[in-house]
Amino acid sequence: MRVLIIEDDQRLARLMTRVLEEEHFSVDAAHDGDAGLELALRTAYDVAIIDWMLPRRDGPAICRAIRAARMPTALLLLTARGQVEDRVAGLDSGADDYLTKPFAFEELLARVRALGRRFSVTAGDSFELRCGDLVLDLRARTARRGAQALDLTATEWNLLECLMRHPGQALSRQQLLDYVWSYERDVQASMVDVYISYLRRKLNLPGQADPIQTVRSVGYRLEVGNV
Repeated sequence: MRVLIIEDDQRLARLMTRVLEEEHFSVDAAHDGDAGLELALRTAYDVAIIDWMLPRRDGPAICRAIRAARMPTALLLLTARGQVEDRVAGLDSGADDYLTKPFAFEELLARVRALGRRFSVTAGDSFELRCGDLVLDLRARTARRGAQALDLTATEWNLLECLMRHPGQALSRQQLLDYVWSYERDVQASMVDVYISYLRRKLNLPGQADPIQTVRSVGYRLEVGNV
């Protein structure tokens, strides 16, 4: 797996590099936002670890630029910010996961491995997920329903991806939490309900059945016949 670290604390960057290389990852590092973005747009990394506070360009701005360029890199945002609104802002900028400083290197490795598994595509796999007229492009991280592009936040996209990987299957709120919010232990199950409501507003077409069905006492299911 190829990993990019964008971190202005050079000591921390060296430590992360050593830990990742000991696990046989190939690692590049940059120490300011502009240099990091240049590397991210020039090379197809599997995972980029991006600090929030950086000289020249901050982490969320880098995430937005990488997503705008349709790079397939999974993005892990590092920050000392711990408030819920900060996490939401970071994820909505395009980050796929979030790790609060200080952190244990074991947790960093676990998150990088999880992102690598989640975004890896083997030679026989398609780069698209399709359910009815819903299409997710896994490399470009875009979504559409029929010919209509869907303007989804990173969290909404991840939630739809999880549902589309299990069409017709009832998924519990905990399963959706584990997939979308990964290792964020303090995220409540009610967050799933909030983002399902956001997603429904963007997916539902006038006069058609809701593609996301509520399964009482369980969670939610993507109803293939309704897309």
